[in-house]
Amino acid sequence: QVQLVESGGGLVQAGGSLRLSCAASGRTFSVYGMGWFRQAPGKEREFVASVEWTGGITYYADSVKGRFTVSRDNAKNMMYLLARSLKPEDTAVYYCAKSRRSTASTMSSDYDSWGQGTQVTVSS
Repeated sequence: QVQLVESGGGLVQAGGSLRLSCAASGRTFSVYGMGWFRQAPGKEREFVASVEWTGGITYYADSVKGRFTVSRDNAKNMMYLLARSLKPEDTAVYYCAKSRRSTASTMSSDYDSWGQGTQVTVSS
């Protein structure tokens, strides 16, 4: 089973940037799609971005499209989320997740392994 650990969160001013990282253990990381989700206080977890197994196909939530970039390095068992032009409404705990399939997905039900999350706080 793949274990996931997020890092890179923190406090940033509106308009700033952060790069989140997701480190995966296990040899089979490279064959699965991966995703980022987030959950703000009092809200349900929502999809942010996903990337299929080769890194060539990505999907984004409309709220982050054009500002966030998801990527992966299969040689290092890593996935990244570059978050730019951050807004206060981006404040949330960000989770990385492994899909059951090699394709990218926007549905949380398609993911079977989750990290513990990293807090991102954007001040106005």
